[in-house]
Amino acid sequence: MDARTIEEKIKALEDFISSVPKHKGTERLREWATKRLAELRDELEERRRKRAGSRTSFFVEKEGDVQVTVIGPPNSGKSLLVHKLTGAKTIVADYPFSTTYPVPGMLKYNDVYFQLVDTPPLVSGSLFRKVVGLIRNADGALIVLDATSNILHELENLVSLLKREGVLLVKPRGRVVLNVMRTGKLGIRITLMGKLLDATADEVRKLLESYRIYNAHVKIYGEVTIDDVEQSIFEATVYKPSVVFINKADLASPDRGVVEAIGRALPGTPVIVGSAITGEGLDSIALTLYNVLEIIRVYTKAPNAPPSQRPLVLRKNATVRDVAIGIHSEFVENFLYARVWGTSVRYPGERVGLDHMLHDGDIVEIHAKG
Repeated sequence: MDARTIEEKIKALEDFISSVPKHKGTERLREWATKRLAELRDELEERRRKRAGSRTSFFVEKEGDVQVTVIGPPNSGKSLLVHKLTGAKTIVADYPFSTTYPVPGMLKYNDVYFQLVDTPPLVSGSLFRKVVGLIRNADGALIVLDATSNILHELENLVSLLKREGVLLVKPRGRVVLNVMRTGKLGIRITLMGKLLDATADEVRKLLESYRIYNAHVKIYGEVTIDDVEQSIFEATVYKPSVVFINKADLASPDRGVVEAIGRALPGTPVIVGSAITGEGLDSIALTLYNVLEIIRVYTKAPNAPPSQRPLVLRKNATVRDVAIGIHSEFVENFLYARVWGTSVRYPGERVGLDHMLHDGDIVEIHAKG
């Protein structure tokens, strides 16, 4: 925690792994340290490549409104699908592992720009952690499966691999946000916005202190266990909303039982059956992503002017405050009132405050001092 540079962190973890005693009580800690060491070494290699002037980089800068990683097993047809949806120059081949670097492309739908990122196959190997890093950085995932393969086996393997890395495709019943303070004397503060299932607040404090964490704010949402709290010390577990696209339906049509089984494995996740070659099902992808990611479009306008053609894309339950921040922080500081047109208000142009919750398609006009 005290190490600042990547090199210092690598050295500290190497020393830690070599000195920590090997027994069941430290198994989880050693597993985390080994995984984190591999991630840091990959990050260091990536930085050295950039300094050397290499044009190829695994990291994909977010562009557009939302970023979606297109993931799946080898030869599932991810690259062709991204090419057909966005026109991106992906590497399309009839053999597995043809994609070795991520390739982004842009898909427009309903004034929203989705950045789809074609990725190497999600399998154990040298690129695995880099692909997981892409998924963590994105807003959601489009899972592409091959209708001619064992679909359920491929999906179970993918879900298991990501869960092991702290990436969930099923919305968790609860989550823990741990903010560790390096300085000050805050102590350990626990905010319950849910409940602990198998521990008390005092037991949470003792757990953190056993890891030499004495200043922290723990926020608990939904239902969590003491294991969830411990996991948050090492690595934040993230949930990525997703859509499943069963590709190659022109070669094999999955039966209804398979589709229903996917629904049970990933509750709430939409399943689209189609083909990147014939175009079947492709028209449904953008709308389905739009709904799954729970985003809304808010159009801004100045007084006596028409609404902007390009909307602000915000999360569901966003407020006028979010719009004001999206324009400029000074709009919050000098805020007087806002006028809103749309389904979130009782009549067109109603005056509202910063905490007014907006709906998709609303038009917002902010009035501020000065």
